[in-house]
Amino acid sequence: MTVYLVVGLVGLLVLAVSLLLGDALDGLLDGAVDALGDAFSTAVLGAFLAALGFGGAIAEALDAPLLVSLPVGVVSGVAFGWFASWLTRLVRDGGSDATLTTDDTRGRDGRVVTGIPADGFGVVDVLVGGHTMRLNARAEEPLDPGTPVHVTSVLSPTAVTVAPLWPEVR
Repeated sequence: MTVYLVVGLVGLLVLAVSLLLGDALDGLLDGAVDALGDAFSTAVLGAFLAALGFGGAIAEALDAPLLVSLPVGVVSGVAFGWFASWLTRLVRDGGSDATLTTDDTRGRDGRVVTGIPADGFGVVDVLVGGHTMRLNARAEEPLDPGTPVHVTSVLSPTAVTVAPLWPEVR
């Protein structure tokens, strides 16, 4: 059982180092296993060793002989290694949203923050994808603070034109 626990602790150590140092250690294995891609990353190797060690130790603690505890450790190591590989791929390849631009506000509703005069700019807040964008705004008619508006066009990266929303009919 001591050997299994040592292997499990070494696996946890490798996993901790891979989490702290990121991909710094992955370059050590690239030359030997280029064809296998992420199959031998440090996160996968650490998860495999930890699960092999602790899985084998649990099987041995349940009075399983070596011919049973070793396959149990290997199977649990492969399962956790696959899971670590899948999780690593999911995080690395996961899409990220692009940076919001003023063009994303076109067609959205907002609210006047600073009054918009007839011949100048005011300020509006527009909610886009859970983010509030505060922009300069121009309108065809003067608008008071708090007026709900609709963004009709984009003038520049920091300015839009707006129109008041129609009042609700009840």
